[in-house]
Amino acid sequence: MFLKKLAVHQIIWLATVTFLVVSCVWAYQGNMSYFFLIIPFYLLFILIQDTFQDSHTVKKNYPIVGRFRYFLESFRPEMRQYFFEGELDGKPFNRRQRSIVYQRAKNVKQTISFGMQDDPNRIGYEWAAHSIYPKRADKQFFRTVVGNKQCLQPYSASIYNISAMSYGALSKTAISSLNKGAKLGNFAHNTGEGGISDFHLEGGDLIWQIGTGYFGCRKEDGTFSPELYTEKANFPQVKMIELKLSQGAKPGHGGLLPGEKNTVEIAKIRNVQPHIAVHSPAGHSAFTNSSELLHFLQNLRQLSNGKPVGFKICIGRQDEFISIVEAMKETGIVPDFITIDGAEGGTGAVPLEFIDYMGMALADALIFASKVLKEYGLRDQIRLMASGKIITGFDIAKAMSLGADACYSARGMMFALGCIQALQCDSGKCPVGIATQDKNLYKGLDVTDKSVRVAHFHNNTLKAFAEFIGACGFDNPKAITPNVFYRRIDHKTNESFASLFFSDKENIATTEKITLN
Repeated sequence: MFLKKLAVHQIIWLATVTFLVVSCVWAYQGNMSYFFLIIPFYLLFILIQDTFQDSHTVKKNYPIVGRFRYFLESFRPEMRQYFFEGELDGKPFNRRQRSIVYQRAKNVKQTISFGMQDDPNRIGYEWAAHSIYPKRADKQFFRTVVGNKQCLQPYSASIYNISAMSYGALSKTAISSLNKGAKLGNFAHNTGEGGISDFHLEGGDLIWQIGTGYFGCRKEDGTFSPELYTEKANFPQVKMIELKLSQGAKPGHGGLLPGEKNTVEIAKIRNVQPHIAVHSPAGHSAFTNSSELLHFLQNLRQLSNGKPVGFKICIGRQDEFISIVEAMKETGIVPDFITIDGAEGGTGAVPLEFIDYMGMALADALIFASKVLKEYGLRDQIRLMASGKIITGFDIAKAMSLGADACYSARGMMFALGCIQALQCDSGKCPVGIATQDKNLYKGLDVTDKSVRVAHFHNNTLKAFAEFIGACGFDNPKAITPNVFYRRIDHKTNESFASLFFSDKENIATTEKITLN
């Protein structure tokens, strides 16, 4: 009856003090070593600390005991992933998606047995219609030439490449592994906006991305430096230049390199002062409108001696993209490529509002961009690069059916390096040494082994892509049409991508609906 009248924290106090007194008596009587008194005194210390702090209500109301909540919460993601997560659970990539990347990267068994685990009757399920007259897709078509008539050094790019991830966001061993893997597999490696490091120069072809911070080609005041740009743009490893306007995971948001991550080495690469926080502005200082943007791109092309130039964008306000295309017609300046980054793209760190509620999804953005370019008669001059959760042959085929000429993958390549989706990219404590600058963590990433895995993942994914589109009746990625891809829109109806996304007058293909009675 006495205990019922006490609050929980009072009971915990009573139990702790009682334990301390009993332990002292046992030690005094010789029944226990005085050494073990450390335990009750330590519990008393924690009790006092929890009771008189004001930061955590749970600890204050439930001293000592409340700490178990935070202890269990600290490894909740791991517990869920290892013990409770099903094959189709897990975000942003489920276990089955991660597993197929691991298998292809390791070049081991890549088949699935017994049957599908997804539900073909769920609303939103997407699938492809196969042909009874399959074809053999030829890998000679798995490259696309980037560079229009205004380009002097066109580049033959793989249809599947490494998306933008900078040194600073990733470790030196991760960057080196990606670049060597790109060399082994003969595909391109996007530098990300952090500049070109020595680890990018391991032999792989580079797409040099320039962001709002102009890292690697900036003056002391943070503005663009033509001199530094010219020097690096003419590196033989640099095959294309990509101007980043916005990113799918954080469109309209700049970036921050914390002072503790801004080492002397990284500061030198980015042309900034070391050990201070460095901000990437939300927008560019080199231009303020569509016409100025295109003239800036033209300048980048000229200073690189005619290498392909383009821009990366997550489409938000459609009128602004249309304005850029209109300016192309007015100025006569046409970029060689546009990278369309979907809102489902990834990043190391960003506010929730941006990652979940900003930007257009990749499918919608590809369709929109391709449609606008066609309307203005520019589609044939510009290659569309797609990025945003593209890790399988189906993903590549789907993107191409909606207008993409080539694709990027960032997180797929991270999985190939050994990423376990620990969701610790912003902590600097990546357990597999990829998204960290902690030497104790990144030194465990073996460059020789991981570079081979990156190459295997690329090659095996394109092999699966070839088999997939061949089964659909296509021998060339350029022949893929949206009429063979379907989405279940309700319990009775599957509608083709051609019908869902394209009007009849666009003459894409015959539209189809499959309706069940």
